[in-house]
Amino acid sequence: MAENKKFGYIRVSSKDQNLDRQIEAMLECGIAERDIFIDKQSGKDTNRPQYQALKQVLRAKDIVCIKSLDRFSRNYDDIKNEWNDIVNNIGADIEVIDMPVLNTTNKETALMNKVITD
Repeated sequence: MAENKKFGYIRVSSKDQNLDRQIEAMLECGIAERDIFIDKQSGKDTNRPQYQALKQVLRAKDIVCIKSLDRFSRNYDDIKNEWNDIVNNIGADIEVIDMPVLNTTNKETALMNKVITD
Protein backbone atom coordinates (compact mmCIF):
# COMPACT_ATOMS: atom_id res chain seq x y z
CA MET A 1 0.00 0.00 0.00
CA ALA A 2 1.39 3.38 -1.02
CA GLU A 3 2.18 5.96 1.63
CA ASN A 4 0.20 9.19 1.67
CA LYS A 5 2.26 12.02 0.22
CA LYS A 6 2.53 15.72 0.80
CA PHE A 7 2.88 17.90 -2.28
CA GLY A 8 3.55 21.60 -2.65
CA TYR A 9 2.14 23.86 -5.32
CA ILE A 10 3.78 27.17 -6.17
CA ARG A 11 2.62 29.72 -8.70
CA VAL A 12 4.03 33.08 -9.69
CA SER A 13 2.46 35.21 -12.40
CA SER A 14 5.56 35.92 -14.45
CA LYS A 15 8.88 34.29 -15.25
CA ASP A 16 10.88 37.04 -13.51
CA GLN A 17 9.09 36.80 -10.15
CA ASN A 18 11.03 35.28 -7.26
CA LEU A 19 10.03 31.79 -6.11
CA ASP A 20 12.33 31.67 -3.06
CA ARG A 21 9.77 32.63 -0.39
CA GLN A 22 7.29 29.99 -1.52
CA ILE A 23 9.95 27.29 -1.97
CA GLU A 24 11.33 27.99 1.51
CA ALA A 25 7.82 27.69 3.00
CA MET A 26 7.31 24.31 1.29
CA LEU A 27 10.63 22.97 2.53
CA GLU A 28 9.79 24.15 6.07
CA CYS A 29 6.57 22.10 5.80
CA GLY A 30 8.67 19.01 5.14
CA ILE A 31 7.93 18.74 1.43
CA ALA A 32 10.72 17.24 -0.68
CA GLU A 33 11.85 19.39 -3.62
CA ARG A 34 10.83 16.64 -6.04
CA ASP A 35 7.25 16.93 -4.73
CA ILE A 36 6.92 20.66 -5.38
CA PHE A 37 5.06 21.65 -8.55
CA ILE A 38 5.85 25.13 -9.90
CA ASP A 39 4.06 27.20 -12.53
CA LYS A 40 5.24 30.58 -13.80
CA GLN A 41 1.96 31.60 -15.29
CA SER A 42 -1.02 33.85 -14.61
CA GLY A 43 -3.65 32.73 -12.11
CA LYS A 44 -6.48 33.79 -14.41
CA ASP A 45 -7.54 30.15 -14.70
CA THR A 46 -6.39 26.69 -13.61
CA ASN A 47 -5.17 25.55 -17.02
CA ARG A 48 -1.49 25.42 -16.00
CA PRO A 49 0.78 22.45 -16.81
CA GLN A 50 2.33 21.81 -13.39
CA TYR A 51 -0.95 22.32 -11.56
CA GLN A 52 -2.67 19.82 -13.84
CA ALA A 53 0.28 17.40 -13.38
CA LEU A 54 -0.13 17.72 -9.59
CA LYS A 55 -3.80 16.84 -9.85
CA GLN A 56 -2.92 13.77 -11.93
CA VAL A 57 -0.64 12.34 -9.22
CA LEU A 58 -2.80 13.39 -6.27
CA ARG A 59 -4.55 10.54 -4.45
CA ALA A 60 -6.98 10.25 -1.56
CA LYS A 61 -5.41 11.14 1.80
CA ASP A 62 -2.53 13.04 0.15
CA ILE A 63 -1.98 16.68 1.13
CA VAL A 64 -1.60 19.71 -1.13
CA CYS A 65 0.24 22.57 0.51
CA ILE A 66 0.00 26.13 -0.84
CA LYS A 67 1.44 29.36 0.54
CA SER A 68 -1.77 31.34 0.04
CA LEU A 69 -5.22 30.69 -1.34
CA ASP A 70 -4.68 32.74 -4.49
CA ARG A 71 -1.98 30.31 -5.68
CA PHE A 72 -4.82 28.11 -7.00
CA SER A 73 -6.31 30.97 -8.98
CA ARG A 74 -7.20 34.66 -8.93
CA ASN A 75 -10.81 33.74 -9.71
CA TYR A 76 -13.17 32.99 -6.80
CA ASP A 77 -15.21 30.39 -8.70
CA ASP A 78 -12.04 28.59 -9.84
CA ILE A 79 -10.72 28.49 -6.26
CA LYS A 80 -14.03 27.12 -5.00
CA ASN A 81 -14.22 24.51 -7.78
CA GLU A 82 -10.61 23.37 -7.35
CA TRP A 83 -11.01 23.18 -3.56
CA ASN A 84 -14.12 21.04 -3.99
CA ASP A 85 -12.42 18.80 -6.57
CA ILE A 86 -9.33 18.21 -4.42
CA VAL A 87 -11.12 17.73 -1.09
CA ASN A 88 -14.40 16.09 -2.09
CA ASN A 89 -13.74 14.34 -5.41
CA ILE A 90 -10.10 13.29 -5.02
CA GLY A 91 -10.29 12.97 -1.22
CA ALA A 92 -7.02 14.78 -0.53
CA ASP A 93 -6.45 17.48 2.05
CA ILE A 94 -5.30 21.08 1.61
CA GLU A 95 -3.00 23.11 3.85
CA VAL A 96 -2.87 26.88 3.36
CA ILE A 97 0.31 28.13 5.05
CA ASP A 98 -0.81 31.75 5.37
CA MET A 99 -4.33 30.85 6.55
CA PRO A 100 -4.26 27.68 8.70
CA VAL A 101 -7.95 28.03 9.63
CA LEU A 102 -8.69 26.71 6.12
CA ASN A 103 -6.59 23.55 6.54
CA THR A 104 -8.63 20.40 6.01
CA THR A 105 -6.05 18.18 7.74
CA ASN A 106 -7.37 18.79 11.26
CA LYS A 107 -10.24 16.30 11.50
CA GLU A 108 -11.18 17.54 15.00
CA THR A 109 -12.40 20.78 13.45
CA ALA A 110 -13.71 19.21 10.24
CA LEU A 111 -17.24 20.58 10.55
CA MET A 112 -16.03 24.11 11.27
CA ASN A 113 -13.54 23.90 8.38
CA LYS A 114 -16.24 22.69 6.01
CA VAL A 115 -18.48 25.63 6.93
CA ILE A 116 -15.61 28.09 6.46
CA THR A 117 -14.41 26.64 3.18
CA ASP A 118 -17.90 26.23 1.73
